[in-house]
Amino acid sequence: MAVHVVDVRRAFALLLRQLAEVIHIEDGQYGNYDFESWREISELKAEFKEPHDDWIQSVNFEIQVPRVLRLLHYDRVPRQRVRLNRRNLFARDGNRCQYCGKSFPTSELSIDHVVPSCRGGETTWDNVVCACVRCNVRKGGRTPQQAGMKLYRKPVRPRRSPLLAIKLGNPKYASWKTFLDAAYWSVDLK
Repeated sequence: MAVHVVDVRRAFALLLRQLAEVIHIEDGQYGNYDFESWREISELKAEFKEPHDDWIQSVNFEIQVPRVLRLLHYDRVPRQRVRLNRRNLFARDGNRCQYCGKSFPTSELSIDHVVPSCRGGETTWDNVVCACVRCNVRKGGRTPQQAGMKLYRKPVRPRRSPLLAIKLGNPKYASWKTFLDAAYWSVDLK
């Protein structure tokens, strides 16, 4: 089961401390490697680098960045809360204005409070949306109903990082799909 997404530094720290092993999928076969065996495999693969693979250069060797790790020891599943920030909000809404439905580059989008701050609206996942400047100005300090506007989609807190969906479209992270799809389908519904 997919537990968490970590950065490269944390992944290598887990490998070196023998708390995790690399799971590598090649031709439909799963292989598991500790740090030393992954380093040896990386040396063999270095001559045939794929464009979507990432590599780390150390003083003495070059090693491929692993995409999937299996934890060997852990005490609990980490709490996963999606942070409310511009990047996650724009990813959740797909860079689409939630009033006119048109897509825009992030530089042309703003954050709008559905219930305006001046009327007690809070900055929470279910009260903020992406809006183009034109729609945001038109709505002003009113609710969408008062401004005669309709929301394209009701804002909700995402269950997992909206950036994961974007990353899964990149061939670089294709190996994640096997594990994340299984996690999606096996989660209990409330």
